[in-house]
Amino acid sequence: MVYQESLELVEIVYKVTRDFPKEEVFGIVSQLRRAAVSVSLNIAEGKGRFHTKVFVQFLYQARGSLYETMTLNKIK
Repeated sequence: MVYQESLELVEIVYKVTRDFPKEEVFGIVSQLRRAAVSVSLNIAEGKGRFHTKVFVQFLYQARGSLYETMTLNKIK
């Protein structure tokens, strides 16, 4: 399930960012972690809505956060 995979992504991001330079803790590390968490949060919030159209909108937001995560991971 995509939601479960998004939770695994959060775990991976937290493990990987432990090795980032200390000066990046309040920059890239913080933003990367927030973006990764946002993926699963948007999926969960969308699932809790009553209309499929709204759920799909949250999935689009989750996808945007996923792209942000991928981009930030390349910056390090």
